[in-house]
Amino acid sequence: MKTKHFCTIGLLFFLASYLLFSNIFPSFNTSIDFAHWFNLIGACFLLSFNDAFPKTKINKVASVLTTLGVIAHIGLCTIDFIMSSYGNNEIAKDGLSQQISNSPLIFYPFVAVGPSLLFLGLALHAFAFIKTETVKSLMVIVGSVAVGFSFFVLKNGVCMFLSCLVFVIGLGLLLYVPRPLSKF
Repeated sequence: MKTKHFCTIGLLFFLASYLLFSNIFPSFNTSIDFAHWFNLIGACFLLSFNDAFPKTKINKVASVLTTLGVIAHIGLCTIDFIMSSYGNNEIAKDGLSQQISNSPLIFYPFVAVGPSLLFLGLALHAFAFIKTETVKSLMVIVGSVAVGFSFFVLKNGVCMFLSCLVFVIGLGLLLYVPRPLSKF
């Protein structure tokens, strides 16, 4: 498989996870947390974007941010897997949430700030094409900001999914421009 294919798989899994997070569809009530599994798999595949774009100074910084964001997504998904293992025990979930909130070495890198680095890194990758692929780059940049805004401020799953859709389409279009971005 080519790097381009790994990126596409990552985008599809990531978008599917946000569709499940949005609660547009009724819950499946299964013991498997598909939303977080898809998010984890998607984030790991999105690491391939570090190899998909040319190696410029801005893309080297973007690669570091993207890598840190993937690591944070792995940590966040692990926390959420533990949280979902409590089932309907809201007291235990509340206790774990409180413990995480009171632990800055866990809360900031894996919950509050870290996962946003994935969006920031990929938006920075897209910014490298702002002059030649303006609309596609802006889709990624605006989509990444809108995901965070809809999650943290609006707390609206549908807006979060739609923002992620714009983000994913923009990255997908940048990935499949008719000229070679890098060695695929």
